[in-house]
Amino acid sequence: MKRLFLTVVAVLGMTTTFAENENVNGMNNSSAYDMSINIRRLGGVLGLTFDQMESVTEIHRAFCGEMMMASQAHKDDRKAIMDEAVEKDLKYMSYILTPVQFDKYKMLLNATLSNRGLK
Repeated sequence: MKRLFLTVVAVLGMTTTFAENENVNGMNNSSAYDMSINIRRLGGVLGLTFDQMESVTEIHRAFCGEMMMASQAHKDDRKAIMDEAVEKDLKYMSYILTPVQFDKYKMLLNATLSNRGLK
């Protein structure tokens, strides 16, 4: 009886450890999708005007929300939702930014996604 009890305790301990690691991986994965940035620094790098800054702020806020939705989505749907969010962000930014600014923005976005392991 004592052996059975110790075996059950050991199995439960291992299960708890694995579940704990899954939660940690889920948190790390979710933080990779957090696209919050300092908009003022982005504005400085891109040389945005005041009007562009307001529009970029709103577009980026919507992009952050869509990326967080992607982080909460099922693993099979996550890539499609993220790709759609990136495409929409680039589409809207192309309307606001000049061609030179837009090229810099694409470079920064690609670097960010690559550094976070999302691309």
